[in-house]
Amino acid sequence: MDRVDLFRIFTRVAEAGSFTHAAHTLGLPRSSVSAAIQELEARLGTRLLNRTTRRVALTADGEALYTRAQNLLADFEETEGLFRQSGATPSGRIRVDLPGRVGRLIVAPALPGFLAAYPGIDIELGVRDRAVDLVEDGIDCALRVGPLADSGLIARRLGELELINVASPGYLAAHGTPDTPSDLDRHHAVAYASPTTGRVEPWEWIDNGQVLTRSLRARLTVNSAEALIAGALAGLGLIQIPAYDVADNIAGGRLIEVMPEHRAEPLPVSLVYPHRRQLSHRLRAFLGWLVPVLEQGLQLR
Repeated sequence: MDRVDLFRIFTRVAEAGSFTHAAHTLGLPRSSVSAAIQELEARLGTRLLNRTTRRVALTADGEALYTRAQNLLADFEETEGLFRQSGATPSGRIRVDLPGRVGRLIVAPALPGFLAAYPGIDIELGVRDRAVDLVEDGIDCALRVGPLADSGLIARRLGELELINVASPGYLAAHGTPDTPSDLDRHHAVAYASPTTGRVEPWEWIDNGQVLTRSLRARLTVNSAEALIAGALAGLGLIQIPAYDVADNIAGGRLIEVMPEHRAEPLPVSLVYPHRRQLSHRLRAFLGWLVPVLEQGLQLR
């Protein structure tokens, strides 16, 4: 195994904190990953990782090598890019993480066009509503909806996602139609709890440029957009949801928008990816395709 491969495996183990996890993201047997680390330690004459039954951690020498290995790998990819013919077809695997409904309803149906245009690229698509650690999980890029936590990731702002208030015709027939937030005392919601933090989001609206919130009684609390919409369709309460998510249900009369003058603050939408001095040729190609797909599918403003 050449030294570039050894450094690549070492950085993945360092980031994942686990031989098993690193092997999974690299698509290699765990034994091969373990053998590569042993070979690298033997070549350098020092221990790079402290191994326990549950996790591996960098030694002082491992910390020093990790920083240098990251730079060396970035330089290697950049140098390859300099001499790669401009017409060369990008190839390799891209690991992408998207919110569940975005992946299923918008990106996956459009992927055949991208894969036909780039036959050398394979996509590993993760769809979940819980944010993952891109560095630890070896993710090349992810879509984030909402304010971004401070991190070492590179973020590309795509726009804002409009939120609307909706309910089923059955719910409105039983409880009446709210016209303003003051009418909400007579209503209840399907509550949404963040799958990452568990925090239940309050009902929100904008009044004269100020964001206001209040608690709303909820007999059902969910932690996914899919279940949130299902609860509304079942007549279990009001929900606040991205407009693109319920466009078909509104067009079909299964959901009705209420309080259009009292919507929640739009959510920022960003693509994030680990900090690298130069993106790989395949990732640049994928992002160039993905951005317009998301802008159109999410109805970003």
